[in-house]
Amino acid sequence: MIAGQLVTAAHGAVVAAEEELPNPLLPETYDIVWSLFIVVVLGFVFLKYALPKIQAVLDERTEKIEGGLALAESAQAEAQAALAEYQQQLQDARTEAARIREEARNEGGAIVAESRTRAQAEAARIVENAQRQIEAERQQASVSLRAEVGTLATELASKIVGESLEDEARRSRVVDRFLDDLEATTAAGAADAGKGN
Repeated sequence: MIAGQLVTAAHGAVVAAEEELPNPLLPETYDIVWSLFIVVVLGFVFLKYALPKIQAVLDERTEKIEGGLALAESAQAEAQAALAEYQQQLQDARTEAARIREEARNEGGAIVAESRTRAQAEAARIVENAQRQIEAERQQASVSLRAEVGTLATELASKIVGESLEDEARRSRVVDRFLDDLEATTAAGAADAGKGN
């Protein structure tokens, strides 16, 4: 029992000692009051002087940001307009290039057609000149051949007939008859050859 009383007394002493000691987690009342007074004074100074300056700086920054955004939007609009103009100019240049290509193609076709016409006309002229020259040479050869054949025929006929055919009119008749017979024989041979095919 004595031990129980001792424990109770000790416990009572501990409780009494705890009641007399202040709680370290709770400040004293005067500390709370002065702290509250200092917070109110600092809050008043902050609201009266610092907050308007901070608000002015924030408003100025907001204006600068909004101005920058407006400038960016106007620059973007200008860039869009410049891009649209560039695309229009590019389209116009492509259209112009296509038109020039088409004109060049048409002019090239016209030049080729003109060159072809000139070449055909030149070829026809050359052929015509060649035919005229051939005809002239054929007639010249025919005249020359007639003269030579006439001379040979006259000499041959003189020897066969035994009389002189020096008379020009007579000689001309004999030669013409001989050549006509020769041409008729050649034409008949050519016609027979043509029928045989």
